[in-house]
Amino acid sequence: MNIDFPPPSKGTYNNAGSSRKLCNYLEHEDMERMEQGIYTEGFFNLTDDNIYKSQVIKGIDGNIGQLLKTDAKFYAIHVSPSEKELQAMGNTEQEQAESMKRYIREVVIPEYAKNFNKGLSAEDIKFYGKIHFSRDRSDNELNMHCHLIVSRKDQSNKKKLSPLTNHKNTKKGTVKGGFDRKNLFQQAEQGFDRLFSHQRQLTESFEYYNTMKNGSIVEQLKLQENIQNSDFESKFANSQNTKSEDLQTVNQENKQSLNLPDLGLSSALGLLTPDISNQEEEQIPVKKKIKKKPKRGLKR
Repeated sequence: MNIDFPPPSKGTYNNAGSSRKLCNYLEHEDMERMEQGIYTEGFFNLTDDNIYKSQVIKGIDGNIGQLLKTDAKFYAIHVSPSEKELQAMGNTEQEQAESMKRYIREVVIPEYAKNFNKGLSAEDIKFYGKIHFSRDRSDNELNMHCHLIVSRKDQSNKKKLSPLTNHKNTKKGTVKGGFDRKNLFQQAEQGFDRLFSHQRQLTESFEYYNTMKNGSIVEQLKLQENIQNSDFESKFANSQNTKSEDLQTVNQENKQSLNLPDLGLSSALGLLTPDISNQEEEQIPVKKKIKKKPKRGLKR
């Protein structure tokens, strides 16, 4: 799962003023799809779907208490699943969109709130999401993704929240709390796997990409060694399963050639091996010849 924070700019992502420009951009795909009669998704938040753009602008632009003119008023977040992750989210665009909204509401926003270390919950975060289905920016066959607009202030319009700060769980100074983006990425990935029962390969994990990009040579080599060991164990387990299946096949063929009943491997071996104890029990005892004693008489 790729989660990133587009840096503020003077264009679409200019977050020092109104959110109108960004909201207008997020609706550009809807017109194209509507002209083609294709399914579209409106804005959503933690509890509601199909929110009008005007409500989004009003909600974000009206939640800026005590912020200076040049301060950031909101932040943008991109949430982009891989093809394998999308396949785990559903078979149709509508199923995937519903899964995406569920993922944002149940995993991403709760983890986002928790990451500030200020005792916040998902209900404290003011945000709006917009799902896009465009495939023109990626080589992936499936490219559904989600844009989030998150207010700089919490729902009470009292606490300042910045996911771009470099502070991490600080307890002293002007900034208390902070934000750990690495931890957010990891928790969001693990939450996805739990929510959709997704079996993730190590080479497809955030840990792998982060280590190979930012880790030391020692960390990279250790991770590669873990992958090799994992692959070896997997191949060994598969070979053992294959041997077991081959043995069962041979036994089945032997039983068929001997017209033996299908009693399992141990039963078949029992039938092919003489049972000594049974033979001793079933033998008919042989009568011993009794020697006749000579009649007693007078010796001559």
